[in-house]
Amino acid sequence: DKAPLSKSLLLVPSAISILLTLLFQHYQKFFAYNLQAIKEDFQIWRLVCGRIICLDLKDTFCSSLLIYNFRIFERRYGSRKFSSFLLGAWMLSALFDLLLVEIAEYVFGITINSLPSGFLGPVFALFVPFYSSIPRVQVTQVLGHFSITNKTLVYILGLQLLTSGSYIWILALSGLVSGICYNSSILKVHRILCVPSWVAKIFSWTLEPIFSSAEPTNEVRVGMGATVDIQRQQRMELLDRQIMMSQVAQMRRQRQQQGGMINWNRLFPPLRHRHNANYQDHRPSEQDTPPPTEVSEEQVARLMEMGFSRGDALEALRASNNDLNVATNFLLQH
Repeated sequence: DKAPLSKSLLLVPSAISILLTLLFQHYQKFFAYNLQAIKEDFQIWRLVCGRIICLDLKDTFCSSLLIYNFRIFERRYGSRKFSSFLLGAWMLSALFDLLLVEIAEYVFGITINSLPSGFLGPVFALFVPFYSSIPRVQVTQVLGHFSITNKTLVYILGLQLLTSGSYIWILALSGLVSGICYNSSILKVHRILCVPSWVAKIFSWTLEPIFSSAEPTNEVRVGMGATVDIQRQQRMELLDRQIMMSQVAQMRRQRQQQGGMINWNRLFPPLRHRHNANYQDHRPSEQDTPPPTEVSEEQVARLMEMGFSRGDALEALRASNNDLNVATNFLLQH
């Protein structure tokens, strides 16, 4: 939803990569990232074909998973700004690829004739905004010392992609440098390498209806997190809290049936039925009603975080004379 460009980058290159690997292997030579042919035979077209389609299915799988996780930037910034970042990173990484190859040959004496093909430079460039702008939310800990966050899996996928080939570290380094250059406010690269508005309109009219999808209806929006990962984490925490509260309520009901719990109905009228006829008939007159107890908004907020409504939280706190524990126990049993 709201990420047609990410979906197209997932489907089209992956499908072509699978077809080239399984059915049309004799066409793979046209998509090889051959640096020797580029420098000696001036086959500039290989800079385009060799840097779009992966010829290794393992690279295709890892880069597709990374693009799926990085779709959050298209949802946050919009398709045009996201495509401008990919275009700028793609062009800059091509320049840095050739530069790093020359540096490796001059400094270390390593002659590199070809590099792994595929849309890998922009994928590694997306780690720069991912590191700087996506907040880190801890999920769990391993052995009590190593924290597992919502970003750990993405970094593991990037490490797996980094170790999949001999010279893929050149693509990773050029991608990271290009991402830093594009995000830098000093160089102003984003103002030069961007998708024109008329090109974005053409693609929105032609390709967006093909790759767009409706908003999912089977998920309820919970939380106000800045990212999708934070909202999912909030949803998980809410479910855990609801399960814990239901277990506590069941335990308290069992203890009450055994006679070890106070019958709160004797002390307070039931909140869920406070508007029924019997309660209204026995309500004291307005002259005899004492002034309402001052309720702390902080305690109301804590009760609302547990899943209770604001009205029930206010009534319980007033009835319990602003005692949070008594109000919580009362709401759990009703």
